Amino acid sequence: MAKRRGARSSAALRTPLGASSAALVLLVLTVAVLGPVLWRDAASAIDTDAIGQSASAGHLAGTDELGRDILSRVLVATRLSVLLALIAAAIGTVTGLVLGMLPTVLPRPLARAVISAVDIAVAFPSLLLVLSFAVIFGVGTSGATLAIGFALAPQFARLTHTLAASVAGRDFVLAARVSGLSRIRLLVRHILPNIGEPLVVNATIGAGSALLAFSGLSFLGIGVQTPDYDWGLLLREGLNGIYLNPAAALAPGAAVIIAGLAFTLFGETAAGVIGLRTRPPRPLPRPVRKPEAKPGTAEDTLLVVENLEVAFPRKSGWTVPVRGVSFTVRPGEAIGVVGESGSGKTLTGLAVSRLIEAPGSVTADRLDFTGTPVLTTPERELRTLLGTSLAMVFQDPMTSFNPVRRIGRQLAEVSEQHQGLSRGKAFSRAVDRLRAVRIPAAEARARQYPHEFSGGMRQRAMIGMGLMGDPKLIIADEPTTALDVTVQRQLLRLLARTRAERETAIILISHDIAVVSQTCERILVMYAGRIVEDLPIARTENTPRHPYTRALLATTLDLETDRDEPLSVIPGRPPEPDRMPVGCAFAARCPLATDRCRAEDPELTEVAPGHRVACWHPEEAPPVSAGAVSLAGGTK
Repeated sequence: MAKRRGARSSAALRTPLGASSAALVLLVLTVAVLGPVLWRDAASAIDTDAIGQSASAGHLAGTDELGRDILSRVLVATRLSVLLALIAAAIGTVTGLVLGMLPTVLPRPLARAVISAVDIAVAFPSLLLVLSFAVIFGVGTSGATLAIGFALAPQFARLTHTLAASVAGRDFVLAARVSGLSRIRLLVRHILPNIGEPLVVNATIGAGSALLAFSGLSFLGIGVQTPDYDWGLLLREGLNGIYLNPAAALAPGAAVIIAGLAFTLFGETAAGVIGLRTRPPRPLPRPVRKPEAKPGTAEDTLLVVENLEVAFPRKSGWTVPVRGVSFTVRPGEAIGVVGESGSGKTLTGLAVSRLIEAPGSVTADRLDFTGTPVLTTPERELRTLLGTSLAMVFQDPMTSFNPVRRIGRQLAEVSEQHQGLSRGKAFSRAVDRLRAVRIPAAEARARQYPHEFSGGMRQRAMIGMGLMGDPKLIIADEPTTALDVTVQRQLLRLLARTRAERETAIILISHDIAVVSQTCERILVMYAGRIVEDLPIARTENTPRHPYTRALLATTLDLETDRDEPLSVIPGRPPEPDRMPVGCAFAARCPLATDRCRAEDPELTEVAPGHRVACWHPEEAPPVSAGAVSLAGGTK
């Protein structure tokens, strides 16, 4: 565990954010430690011949009313300023953590009382709360420390309680509670570890806030008292002569800004280490693969994908749920991608759309859209292309639309961002696109919220959002899932009409091979992150050759299925992405598997014009059972 955490920290420090935070924190701590040692004499030396001088080569920030060097005093004050801020932040963090967690372990009446007290404290302005506590605890360093610490506690307590409440209802917490864990152990083992990241960030930001608050109290004369001095006291002294020597006030002010920035950036870096948000520890390993038959790449090809891989880091090594995917899409072509859940269909679509975020990694020998390399083109140049020429229709539009914004405004935002249209013209275009996808009373509907639409209408609106630009490719990820058959038919017809009118290519991702066979010209069958068969569906001679494709067909139901016969199933389950077997991934479930299948992984090989199969025994596949879907002519 220590080694893994060390690797994460090392990776975090190699990022721009991590390097910047490390440099600033190191600078502040170094000055805090060495400042009083190196510059104490210069900071306390009184020179009556240099009273109130402005900035010069000898005194970079000038001198004060006693002739003391202001820059030296700022450097010496670093230790006291940072130390007091850290102590106050620690008091606020610990107090807030205790108050935020008490409702989780106390009886309900007491818990409500604590929550109410915290809410009342949060309602007060922070500055008023600090001043109120300062009056209670008295003027001076100790009183200011307690005042700032307790003033920070309510907001930290509110955050802690909110996060703890969001985790307390999850299944793993309920299971631990059922198993008999005490409330304290439940809190320490299951709740705190899951809310640690935002608490760390807010604790470090709280240190910056405490530093600013201390400087403010000292500036007002109720914080640090002479003969001690911090940045706030120096800022007040420098303000008296700011018109003669601006550097006297700017020097302590700049010190407050630098230290506050150091605390904030350090918190973001720490959150990255805790939350695994740092960049991957090592480059993505590319498995050695035999050259396979690449699909044609004619000049009119819209999308070219060669050896696409998607990987995610884990505790040791990588998980590669998409491996070696290659295919092409031509303008106006409709391609279906089918397979069981977890086969890599959606990840392939997201990778093509450049929607895989860190720490995920996407690599490919070639990934071109309209002739533009997707993986190497800068984000700024690619954003406009993908925003106007590629549309993504997600499986659940309810989670894809912002629930607090009207549908029309969300559609209009596309044209405002990518086409430079005014607000009014963009909204008019949004209404027009809603009409194009057959939404009745489009102008009125555009002013409604997503929850006021039915499931089918939300899917239509999602397609309308894709049509706000001039899409050359629509990637539809399970667009008909959870919809009744009538709405499914309407949506499929809408996609077909869009394709015919605009010559828009479509990639239809679905687990329903019957839907795909009726809509698309070509089918890509995926299993365990790979394409195992790529076949046209309009030619009777190109019957499915891969055992997995034929097994999927055998499990499909239609009106002629014999209800007295047991349902066909595929025995077993797909392998986990991080436990991929040697050889063919389908071998454990395949009735034709041989020793060669278990030892060697077959590559996609062309068995007929436009028909590729990754199987050692494509000619031995058993016939499809009666009642299944025929890929040559839709449903029987």
